Amino acid sequence: MTPFPASRKPSLPPPLRRTGRFAWRVLTAFLRNRGILLAGGVGYNILLSIVPLFALLVVLLARVVDEQHLLEVMAVQAQHLAPAHAEVLIDAVRSLLDSRDVIGILGLPVLLLFSSFAFRMLEDALAILFHAPDTHHGRSIWVSVLLPYAFMLVLGAGLLLLTLLVSLGSAVNALWLALFDRQLPLAGLSEPMLNLTSFLGVFALFSAIYKVLPVVKIALRRAVIGGFVAALLWEGVRLLLVYYFANLSLVNAVYGSLATLIVVLLSLEVGAVILLLGAQVIAELERNARLGLPWHVDPRRQAVTHVD
Repeated sequence: MTPFPASRKPSLPPPLRRTGRFAWRVLTAFLRNRGILLAGGVGYNILLSIVPLFALLVVLLARVVDEQHLLEVMAVQAQHLAPAHAEVLIDAVRSLLDSRDVIGILGLPVLLLFSSFAFRMLEDALAILFHAPDTHHGRSIWVSVLLPYAFMLVLGAGLLLLTLLVSLGSAVNALWLALFDRQLPLAGLSEPMLNLTSFLGVFALFSAIYKVLPVVKIALRRAVIGGFVAALLWEGVRLLLVYYFANLSLVNAVYGSLATLIVVLLSLEVGAVILLLGAQVIAELERNARLGLPWHVDPRRQAVTHVD
């Protein structure tokens, strides 16, 4: 009698298997590089930097655009950075706005200094992930000093453009309402469009960080891949965080009056983990490219095979 062939378990398609193995490799390398510890430092410094950065941008941009529209746009950006308690950040920015006269000329350098902390910590964290511990090797010290402020300038320009677009849309809608006694058909899409623009802005920001901030040279294509992976991960995790803190969280019961600070810090640390995971993706891709291996091949396993 001919024996029946042994039943085989259905296997995943090769692209999914390769992607899964690569993701596992990225995760193990991230943990080996103490990525969680690095993310804690980056998240803490983002918490120190984000309110001064927002306040600085609002104080400067409110001189040229409508303050209400500016805060509206910034509220959407805050939802992408601290999804559960974005209003806390905006309230802090409003408080600083109310006391803008107290800030004065001497206060602006202090805000600039605090705003740069996150970028400086991130530069050191990326140097560790890319195995370049000397953060100023091959780069002028002045370039490293000025890079955070260049990023802030770009962020301010993007925020200004978004605010001008919102102001223009509001003006066109008001004119349409006055002429035809009804709103524009697309007026209700302003918030979804802002969310889409914010996602694209996060993607562009991550890609720019991966391309410019590391001291090692990163190919633009890989920086874009890392930026897209990080932005996609953050968008999914952001929605999960919003649902969790709104429906399932026990943070208020555990931490009491400190709950808001804990939630904001936790959200920023999760964002820092994702940002550094995107960098680890690029580091693994760069490593394979240097060795002339396809992206899905594990160099360590390949080395063991050659030794055997």
